[in-house]
Amino acid sequence: MDNSTNLGGQSFGQDDSSTTDPKNTTEDTSPANFQLGALFTEEIKITLPSSNLNYDEKYFIKLLAGSISLSRAEKKRIIDTIPKLRQEQIDELTRIFEEEKLKFSLLSNKHLPQLEKLAEQHYREWLDIEAEFAQIEKKNQDEAKADEIRKQLGL
Repeated sequence: MDNSTNLGGQSFGQDDSSTTDPKNTTEDTSPANFQLGALFTEEIKITLPSSNLNYDEKYFIKLLAGSISLSRAEKKRIIDTIPKLRQEQIDELTRIFEEEKLKFSLLSNKHLPQLEKLAEQHYREWLDIEAEFAQIEKKNQDEAKADEIRKQLGL
């Protein structure tokens, strides 16, 4: 005997084979091992401002560039403020970026498409930051050359 009830074309009850038992659903919870910063295969093209801090600048900038938790503006602000940071602050930022990288690598495979999308978005934003810094550097070089020419001309 069928103990199911039909309401509006949908069957509800014991004999409905399309209903899945939530206890039997298995979700792939294995870590995706997603690596933040993996899109940065070339050397980062931003030179960090000089400072008296003791840290690996190439490692730090790669962590910063690969972060998907910070906005473009926040990344630029960090770069701009490096000369004003204390050693404890740069160490803490490095620790936070490493922790972010680890936590995202431990997320399950079901998050992989979204992580890849975010990483691509942040990669494109970083390329924009690099282009902006390159324009500023070029402008500064042009101004320095113009100043040198003015000096030579006695202006």
